Amino acid sequence: MSAPEQFDAVIVGGGPRGVATVLRIAARAAAAGSAPVRLAVVDAVAIGPGATWRLDQPAQYLNNTQADATTVHPDGSTRMSGPAAPGPDLVQWARAVRERGTHPAGEWVVAEAAALTGPAFPTRRLQGVYFRDQLEAAVAGGAVELTEVVGRAVDLDRDGDGDGDGDGAVVVLEEGRRLAAPTVVLAQGMVQGRRTPDIEALVRFADRHGLRYVEPGMPAERALGDLPAGQDVLVRGLGANFFDVVGQLAAQWGGHVEPVAGDPHGRLRYLPSGREPRLVVGSRRGIPYRAKPDGGRSVRPFAPRWATPEWFEGLAARGGVDFATEVWPVLACEFARAHLDALAALHPGAVVGDWRAGLDAARTAAEVDAVLEASVVEDEWRWTLEELHRPTHGRSVAPVEWERLVHRLVRQELGSMSDPSHHPRAAVNAAMGALRRHVGRLTARGAFTGTSLARDVLGWFDGDSLALASGPPADRVRLVLALLEAGVIMLLGPETTIEADERRGRFRAVSAITGAAADSAVLLETRMSKGKVPETEDPLLRALLGTGRARVHTVDGIPTHSMEATGAEVSEHATGGHNLVAADGSVDRAVVVLGIPAASTQPGSAIGASPGVPSPLLAGADVAARQILQRVRVPA
Repeated sequence: MSAPEQFDAVIVGGGPRGVATVLRIAARAAAAGSAPVRLAVVDAVAIGPGATWRLDQPAQYLNNTQADATTVHPDGSTRMSGPAAPGPDLVQWARAVRERGTHPAGEWVVAEAAALTGPAFPTRRLQGVYFRDQLEAAVAGGAVELTEVVGRAVDLDRDGDGDGDGDGAVVVLEEGRRLAAPTVVLAQGMVQGRRTPDIEALVRFADRHGLRYVEPGMPAERALGDLPAGQDVLVRGLGANFFDVVGQLAAQWGGHVEPVAGDPHGRLRYLPSGREPRLVVGSRRGIPYRAKPDGGRSVRPFAPRWATPEWFEGLAARGGVDFATEVWPVLACEFARAHLDALAALHPGAVVGDWRAGLDAARTAAEVDAVLEASVVEDEWRWTLEELHRPTHGRSVAPVEWERLVHRLVRQELGSMSDPSHHPRAAVNAAMGALRRHVGRLTARGAFTGTSLARDVLGWFDGDSLALASGPPADRVRLVLALLEAGVIMLLGPETTIEADERRGRFRAVSAITGAAADSAVLLETRMSKGKVPETEDPLLRALLGTGRARVHTVDGIPTHSMEATGAEVSEHATGGHNLVAADGSVDRAVVVLGIPAASTQPGSAIGASPGVPSPLLAGADVAARQILQRVRVPA
């Protein structure tokens, strides 16, 4: 076996967390006047963009965050012990690209940068160029020397040439290359899941019958085009990926999209080209993620009445919290108040009674729903909390009733997108966006019982919060609504299941709620196979878990979806932070875990950094940079 290549640090993961770590190392090394720090960054897809923001993906794939809310440089809002190192955010960078009028990645970069405004949602590939440019600028400063390795990391070995504070580590690549360093940073980002038994069965079924099956995963890594015109195509999943895929497919079909004249909500009309299939789409919830407002439009301010920061702090200090009985009823009151307050201002006649007193007295989610049902007298505006995850409250509905619910969804989405400062559903979405962060902090501080964490927070609340507060850009939703109205998309209904019809050799989709069914020779999964470390396909993480060098984070003995890592102090005197915890509880000072693989102990680290907003992602990168420089081996 050849001797490993030696570096001061190896970073596994070439996306924004890896880039941010390089930037923080460069800032610290430059401020200290030290010799250049020798780094290796490893990624299976690309260094800089990583997998999510790869440059070769379709232009229809959009980030779901506005351009002016995107940066990879920390500012004064993020607490860290390292030196400041200002840099351009995405909008400032795009302005500089526009002024130069050229870019080595291609003229498309200049065209997209020239069209970009702060409220707009950039393409993922343009954001990938931004990340890449910031990485190159850091290297050009001379404080770091970077070796880029496009390859798959499959294991970690120990490096016996330690520095007295735990041995270093050797990253082993799939082709056998070995990269050694005192510190290794695991920053893989959105790790994908292994095939489940259900997916394996569908793959084998498709092979036996010559069907087309696109399994869950990153859309940019899947072949999604060339669908049969005029035929039903089954689609499972109505989350963020679904909107990207529809945008890509619509561009391929070549139909004409036009605004509906005089419509105050920006409604679109889709005129088919004749190349369209009919997408029959289902999911557990049965309805798509809720849209973000039109870029640049103000959202109704949300200030909590009951779920205040002080209330959350009290729960965190106490611990042993049951989400369903202690937290959800209070959040429910806030969501109901947001809805009713906005509705009373927008349509005063739609709300009756002293609903504020009713919410003050409510102690359970069912009592909150009772207040909502008693207070709203117009059918158009009736809404209950149960609809967040069960649009029909779990009861079966006839096709005509489901169709009415879908038409109502279209109206509410158009109103919510175009008038977010007044629309009741936009107010609920904004309240969820504000409160879900506090729930994440409670999770990170171990405030919930293990049972409640698994059953409630990870079991359903995280999914509901994503559906309301982390939805797609408004323009993409308008396209989906236009395709719905044109009959190109059909929503099958909630609790959709996929069956393999061996007799007919076809995929079959059935909604347990509407009773609607369809079959096809094509099944597209637009679900993301993401984030759950115990089921990940990432070979390096699997090797660490399988050998006991890492363990899944547990609460009261109940596993979460993440690996366990230690907490971090914002102090130059600290020697650790976000370090890997082994099965026996020992801490590996040579391995730092950032972001999504350790999300349950690093709240908010899965969220991209925004100017003027405290960023766990960037704070974690600074913690990693501090440890790397503390552990650099000085040549004898």
